[in-house]
Amino acid sequence: MQKYLTEARQLLALAIPVILAQVAQTSMGFVDTIMAGAVSATDMAAVAVGTSIWLPAILFGHGLLLALTPTVAQLNGSGRRDRIAHQVRQAYWLAGLVSLLIMLVLYNAGYMIAAMHGIDPKMAEIAVGYLHALLWSAPGYLFFQVARNQCEGLSKTKPGMVLGFIGLLVNIPVNYIFIYGHFGMPALGGVGCGVATASVYWVMFILMKAWVKRAGSMRDIKLATRFDAPDWKVLYRLSGLGLPVALALFFEVTLFAVVALLVSPLGIVKVAGHQIALNFSSLMFVLPMSLGVAATIRVGFRLGQGSAEAARVAAWTAQGVGIMMAAVTATFTVIFREQIALLYNDNPEVVTLAAQLMLLAAIYQFSDSIQVIGSGILRGYKDTRSIFFITFIAYWVLGLPTGYLLGMTDWVVPAMGPAGFWCGFIIGLTSSAIMMIWRMRRLQRLPADVILTRAAR
Repeated sequence: MQKYLTEARQLLALAIPVILAQVAQTSMGFVDTIMAGAVSATDMAAVAVGTSIWLPAILFGHGLLLALTPTVAQLNGSGRRDRIAHQVRQAYWLAGLVSLLIMLVLYNAGYMIAAMHGIDPKMAEIAVGYLHALLWSAPGYLFFQVARNQCEGLSKTKPGMVLGFIGLLVNIPVNYIFIYGHFGMPALGGVGCGVATASVYWVMFILMKAWVKRAGSMRDIKLATRFDAPDWKVLYRLSGLGLPVALALFFEVTLFAVVALLVSPLGIVKVAGHQIALNFSSLMFVLPMSLGVAATIRVGFRLGQGSAEAARVAAWTAQGVGIMMAAVTATFTVIFREQIALLYNDNPEVVTLAAQLMLLAAIYQFSDSIQVIGSGILRGYKDTRSIFFITFIAYWVLGLPTGYLLGMTDWVVPAMGPAGFWCGFIIGLTSSAIMMIWRMRRLQRLPADVILTRAAR
């Protein structure tokens, strides 16, 4: 029992800064929406449309780079710190290549926006301008993630937290300058949000890079040469580990986007209720997601030390802490669901629907916690391919079709509207949680030498 308590303390010490960093990053999006909304509803809607295209694209790149964290953790645990710098440099090459692809997608996003049925021309124009400004943030964001993943792989999660809050603090005045037009700058409205976000991510990267360079704990992690050509073998391995995670993130984000589109014809009240419940559950999701990051670090580090048993303890401790957190957040959601809905909107119909959907959100917080922490554990074991298959089956084969049947048709029960899709979320996330646990147990039953060999790839 003592070993689990010790592991829980170490896990939380890693997870709490990640939680705060994630809160800061989420707050940046909230600030953008509020400040653009102060210009006009059209500008706010344009930023929301642009974000719905930006998020899947950038999270794909983000997921690809998550392969660096377990790689660094495993090398650190095994005492092969001299090999970390080369892996990090190659991750920068990978980030640069992926950012070019993302910039190309965002530059041509106008075709996607124009294809949206009945979209307001002015809103479409602002959304395209917003994305054209935002595309310059792709390299800065991904380079920052490389530096952050290097730090987190070495169990240094506080720099990401500090830089997250610095980014939030810088974002507000820069938004003020570019959105409303101050200090000689033109008033760009919603487009100014894109300019501000691009500037902030480059500032965050430069500061993080400077911290890494000066940190005493990382002085031994550097290369003799200032430039290295791409090492295609390392790039292929990082891509092979990261691609399933990137696709899994992409599936998850696009699932919620598709559901939002399917709900949109049901009327303002139902759309608003759905969005309120979804926004709040996204905030709660920060807790298990951050525990998943910490679980990746701990499992990778323990495997690097050559102890499959210690990695197993780290994995199950993470799941235990996650379930306890889910019990707290689910209870909080159930008790205060109406008060939470009233923070967003005072329409009685919207509040009633949002409160009903939050009851369903409270149910799936357990399975959501298990599946996202399970994904982090499997990343620590470098078993990322299974994450892709589990996510695809759970969300797109089981969750979405079930949600559509219950929400939009009378085939099983009378059409439930948004609640049907939320039942689909519960089915998808629960099946994902079951498959993640099954995969963890199957991996852990392998002989220790096989587990350690797989992790050393």
